[in-house]
Amino acid sequence: MPAVRRYAVFGHPIAHSLSPRLHALFAEQTGVALEYGAIDAAPDEFTSVVRAFFMHGGRGANVTLPHKAAAFALADVHTLTAQRLGVANVLTALPGGRIEAESNDGAGMLADMRGRFGFDPREHEVLLLGAGGAARASGFALLDAGARRLTIANRTPARAQALATALSEPERVNTAAWDALDRCAAFDLIINATSAGVQHAALALPRSLVQTRTFAYDLSYGPAARPFVEWAQAAGCATASDGLGMLVETAAASFERWHGVRPDVDAAFKAIRAGTRP
Repeated sequence: MPAVRRYAVFGHPIAHSLSPRLHALFAEQTGVALEYGAIDAAPDEFTSVVRAFFMHGGRGANVTLPHKAAAFALADVHTLTAQRLGVANVLTALPGGRIEAESNDGAGMLADMRGRFGFDPREHEVLLLGAGGAARASGFALLDAGARRLTIANRTPARAQALATALSEPERVNTAAWDALDRCAAFDLIINATSAGVQHAALALPRSLVQTRTFAYDLSYGPAARPFVEWAQAAGCATASDGLGMLVETAAASFERWHGVRPDVDAAFKAIRAGTRP
């Protein structure tokens, strides 16, 4: 009897992750036999823990905060998207013990926005809160999708400026000081890519960022996204959502990469959403 293929999601913290449940749903849909767990790895042990996982038969891994840059760095092979971004959220075992890095965060975010909300970033003014790995993937995806202007705000201004520089489109990208957001004009799309919700930290934002048609979107999901979503609703956003749909889209893309079959994304989303509210 062949050994069950092993997969996992790595993060810190990670107990909240719905990835194991999602991949179990996908496996049930498609008849794929697998084992998928959640592994908490502190930043100083991430590389060694991931390498040990693959060395002992791991076939693939999803990676969440704060490890996306480290995931890119440890890989032997990088997809074109990962090379461009310098971060990765998917690791795949290749022949000869090599590890491939991929980033599908941006594509998953856009698929969720367009497919579930009918929102296209083209020609819209966007505020991106945060400058980490998820923000980086989102920034590139939004510019590729035709956003008119992208404003980046981060509590550490140097990180916001570093991301703006990496995006290499100064005519469409600028930064805003976190403590001066109340001086900004309202935005069409506000994306929360900070770790504030996961870290149980306050995220006070001025209501002046919002207009009647503003779409507010948190890249986190469930309880971690609740403070931002509740702020957006109270501020009068037309739509406010967590990133559960993005998680489902990225998980499905990973599953297809590893097993060669596309799961029923909508059915999985409905099943997960039934027990998870932002």
